[in-house]
Amino acid sequence: MWMLENAFLIPLIPAISFVVILFFGKRFIGTNRVHIVGITALGLVWVLSAVAAFQWTQRVENPPPDAIVEMAVHADDHEADPADDHAVVSTDPSGGGDGEGHSSPLIRPVISTFSQWWSSGGIEFSVGTLVDGLTVLLLMVVASISLLVHIYSTEYVKDDRRYVHYYAFLSLFTAAMLFFVMAQNIIQLIVGWELVGVCSFVLIGHWWEEKPNTDAALKAFLTNRVGDIGLLVGMIILWGTFQTFDIDAINTLISGDPGAHHLALLVAACCLMAAVASKSGQFPLHTWLPDAMAGPTPVSALIHAATMVVAGVYMIARLYPVFYEGLSIGTGSINLMAFIGGFTALIGAGLAFTQWDIKKVLAYSTVSQLGYMVMALGVGAWTAAIFHLFTHAFFKACLFLGAGSVSHAAHHTFDMRKMGGLKKDMPHTYRTFVIASLALAGVFPFAGFWSKDEILLGSLVGQENSYPLMLIFGCAVAFMTAAYMTRVIWYTFHGEFRGHGQPHESPKVMIVPLWILAGMAVLGGVFNLPGPVLKPFGLEGLAHRIQTYAEPSVYLSGLGISHPDPSLTMALVGLALAVSGILVTYLYYWRRIGLHGMTERNRYAKNGYTFLENKYYLDHLYNDVIVETIKRPVANWANRVNQSVLDRIVDRAGEIARDTGRWIYKWVDQGVIDGSVNAAARGADSSGEGLRGIQSGKVQNYGQLLFGSAAVLAIVFVIVV
Repeated sequence: MWMLENAFLIPLIPAISFVVILFFGKRFIGTNRVHIVGITALGLVWVLSAVAAFQWTQRVENPPPDAIVEMAVHADDHEADPADDHAVVSTDPSGGGDGEGHSSPLIRPVISTFSQWWSSGGIEFSVGTLVDGLTVLLLMVVASISLLVHIYSTEYVKDDRRYVHYYAFLSLFTAAMLFFVMAQNIIQLIVGWELVGVCSFVLIGHWWEEKPNTDAALKAFLTNRVGDIGLLVGMIILWGTFQTFDIDAINTLISGDPGAHHLALLVAACCLMAAVASKSGQFPLHTWLPDAMAGPTPVSALIHAATMVVAGVYMIARLYPVFYEGLSIGTGSINLMAFIGGFTALIGAGLAFTQWDIKKVLAYSTVSQLGYMVMALGVGAWTAAIFHLFTHAFFKACLFLGAGSVSHAAHHTFDMRKMGGLKKDMPHTYRTFVIASLALAGVFPFAGFWSKDEILLGSLVGQENSYPLMLIFGCAVAFMTAAYMTRVIWYTFHGEFRGHGQPHESPKVMIVPLWILAGMAVLGGVFNLPGPVLKPFGLEGLAHRIQTYAEPSVYLSGLGISHPDPSLTMALVGLALAVSGILVTYLYYWRRIGLHGMTERNRYAKNGYTFLENKYYLDHLYNDVIVETIKRPVANWANRVNQSVLDRIVDRAGEIARDTGRWIYKWVDQGVIDGSVNAAARGADSSGEGLRGIQSGKVQNYGQLLFGSAAVLAIVFVIVV
């Protein structure tokens, strides 16, 4: 288990890559070859992450005695009492117990603490890693997507004016996310959280010469800072409640005594939800995420598929006991997290219908799918949320890179109105885009079908109570997702080409990553297939791999979280909704069947479309109402201070200096200095006038004076001597 204990090497490698590329790349490696360093580093990261994942599965399959916390006995008869699915009835590591059922060990995470980071006020801050199934799952996702983005970017940003800068911060971005994923304590988690935000700011504003790009980067940065206030307050509450920063200790204390500290956990959970809303694009702080499309498309794929935007979802999953107990997820039928997630999924899907920029359609789709994940966590479906995070990373990265491929071939435009007919010119991009779209829509047998089905089922069953409103949200979004992605395919790949020039297929260095991601969009569902699907093949032991390896049962078992049995009915409902969305859109665009031109003929339809087109006027609310409401009084106050205080001080100082100068000029310069000079001149003039009488010009007078002077000198000489 060496890799699990030394997992710090994984984020360290891309961090070193950042330093090498930024400081030595241009001079010693060559501007156009620095990508070799980044790709090599990420290839090594991927290998080490795979080793860590393998070692974790071995730890679960054959746990050493010191890894087992206790044995969990699961009831075989789920119909008797589904809530007993994770009931722990034995603390004997051998798995013995009197009740019927099957037992499984609760595996302790691998925690490595390396040194004291610093100390303050008698409190010691350590640095270390926490590696469990959730960690290794995210390591594989981040490493895989980042490696493919590094490879894809060699062609997409070739000859870019800041090629070295781009690859340097791409490596740092990956390092920051990996550091965040394996944080051992909440201080490290905050540091990783902020590093991810800083790197995203740099990469979104990569082409900073254009004002919209800098505006988008600032908007992302400042919006995230709003949510970060909640992050800091929530973490302070957790420290004040449990007197520790250790994530494992916090989760263990809550799961060991679920009823304690409810009020503190409620406040902490609400504060942390603000951070989730900003980082993971949840309502009402989701507005930065579509604008972040200003960055290079590979960056959009990395941010929106596997790194920054899933940070909030990961934080909930990592500190799930805090949210589960604080928001009473197990006993309620609605809570803040579930509602925010479901509502975000719904409004994000609605906004995707009115966008013409293909990347913004995918951005709002990301908002919607992140809402799906948060909603799943809000209804108690932990495994379903993480499973959807896993599948979404691959098919959404495929879609973003597919959009970049289309743009690369269509003269760098993302406006779907200037595309069309690209199916015949870009067959590989078309096929991979359709595969990823079907996975996103939740069509059988693609990856998204399996993860969305689990989320809908989790909303239907819940824990002690179902979540009917969340189920309605989820079903509506399933239909809408299929519909807006079919619209994208129509405008981009079908009909006649509406752009200029001759479109062409992208190079292999861009196509190969697309096919790899499309393959995962097809096969990703096998990682958590339900048992009934595998039973006819005699492979029941391979069911629920993510649940088996990634779920932190060591914490969740104490909370009494149950897993619903698979439901064919719910799966068929979800599939029917997806197929219906595709069919309705197909009839509308391909067959021209439907209410075309409604926005021109019907006032209410036009108002509704305008409402969506203006993004629910949230940007207007933030920029023109809230910001102006704050900025205008502050500006007026600053102006008054400037006029009444600062300018007055400057004016008074000028007046004093003026009066002082006048006094010095009158009394010192004119009275003393000039008076002295003038007096000396007058004295010299008077002396000159007196001596002028002596100089008569007559020789006899000079002789008399000389004789008289000599006589006087002789007398003095005689007397003295």
